[in-house]
Amino acid sequence: MKKENAALTRIVFGAVMAALVFVVTLFRFPLLGSKVHFANAVCLLCGLLLGPNVGGMAAGLGSALYDLTMYNEGFVNLLITFISKFAMAWVCAKLAGKTTEEKQRLPRLLPACAAGALTYVALYMLKTGIYGAIAGNIWGPIASKFPASIINAGAAMVAAPLFYRAVLPALKAGGILKQVEAAAK
Repeated sequence: MKKENAALTRIVFGAVMAALVFVVTLFRFPLLGSKVHFANAVCLLCGLLLGPNVGGMAAGLGSALYDLTMYNEGFVNLLITFISKFAMAWVCAKLAGKTTEEKQRLPRLLPACAAGALTYVALYMLKTGIYGAIAGNIWGPIASKFPASIINAGAAMVAAPLFYRAVLPALKAGGILKQVEAAAK
């Protein structure tokens, strides 16, 4: 297998995962003053499948593109979204390690996904608190968004390892996982 083909496969797979983050973010429902969705689980999946850097880029770009097309709240918000979703996938991937048989075990995946999801919650609450402080009420926005954020994090912690275990056999059978791993070396 040529290194160039493996690199191209990794880039294309990263773009597909970014598009998946974007699409999954479209399906959300209101709960406790915020919105609940499975996009965070897909962001964690990006990290698990693509590693810290490419997975982080896919998670960050997919989420930032969603914000750009649906909200367009300005460059600062896009940058914050990109950084926080990148960090979520990056932390998850760093803790999970390489895609090996050992990584596929749930006892290794769950803490990595939990750390990634909680990293996002911490960054999102920091952003919410700063924006609240600027508006003169730091705790009101945090109190209204925290419950849904924790629900999203909990759902992502459970769903991402299940999604990972579900798609891994197909990616192995298709040779995509081998090419993605070869490009990472």
